[in-house]
Amino acid sequence: MKRRQFLTTTALTAVSFSLIPRKVVSNNFPLIKPPHLQPGDGVGIISPAGATFKEDDLNIVIEAIKALKLVPKIGQHALNRYGYLAGKDRERASDINQFFADDNIALILPIRGGWGSARLLPYLDYDLIRRHPKIICGFSDITSLLLAIYAKTGLVTFHAPNGFSSWRTAQTESFRQVLFSGEKLTFRNLPDPDDANRLMQVKNRIQTITKGQAKGKLIGGNLTTLASIVGSPYLPDFTGAILFLEDIGEDVYEIDRLLNQLKLAGIFDNLAGFIFGQCSNCSANSEYGSLTLEEVIREYIQPLKIPACLGLTIGHLEIIETIPIGIAVEFDANQGTITMLESAVSKP
Repeated sequence: MKRRQFLTTTALTAVSFSLIPRKVVSNNFPLIKPPHLQPGDGVGIISPAGATFKEDDLNIVIEAIKALKLVPKIGQHALNRYGYLAGKDRERASDINQFFADDNIALILPIRGGWGSARLLPYLDYDLIRRHPKIICGFSDITSLLLAIYAKTGLVTFHAPNGFSSWRTAQTESFRQVLFSGEKLTFRNLPDPDDANRLMQVKNRIQTITKGQAKGKLIGGNLTTLASIVGSPYLPDFTGAILFLEDIGEDVYEIDRLLNQLKLAGIFDNLAGFIFGQCSNCSANSEYGSLTLEEVIREYIQPLKIPACLGLTIGHLEIIETIPIGIAVEFDANQGTITMLESAVSKP
């Protein structure tokens, strides 16, 4: 076929394909709130990411669940291993689907994060999840599950403890208030005991990037994990959102690269507010004369001219508070507070 004939045929084919109706993927589903927790409710224990190499780690999670007066049920593949993953992708996804289908389960709780949750996203039954809303929570690598389920169903999910978290008093109290009682909380940095005998606050400080207050749906999680699903159909619509981010163990130049990816993808374009929590063990490479973490974040966020701050105690910390994804909140960048404007769970 001659080149001109080929181009003409190709153009006509392209036009014909453009006339074929296409299935539009939408992630603007009506908001669904899962039922609140009650003593005696069942908890499905899953391993959506990293493998659990010590069976006693699972026993510790079971003890925590029982202490919350809930009933643990172990996923069929929770202790599977496939290298560093907790079994094959379809196996790990099947535990999630089965627990959403189980009327005796009210909460789905991962043992830990690691890596691997994003590999499950094509194998989740989102129609089933939408029909049987339940609480699903976690943090770190679990961010991809939380964002995808919210994006594909409208179900409120929770940046909250994994099963193998510390479950100290403040963490447990936040979990109970949000998920059992359905309270509307205000999240703010707690004072550090080390500051009790000082004239000034040194730890858990807030740095305001741009002053102001904003209202919007709260969406976010681990920066690395969120960036890894950019360009996929599993990312929510961030228009009018309050975006919160956190990370661990990344050099400052890597945070720069990840934030740049979000910028290029247009995620920063229509935000109502921005929060950067903690970047635990994130260091600058002084050998090459690095920018600081604060400088990098300010460079991306100040031009947006939206209320923004950094330093909230959200991240890989000893105390993981229970923060809903998808509900309306009011964010105060001056004070570093997030106020829930509605309950995150449904009650009769």
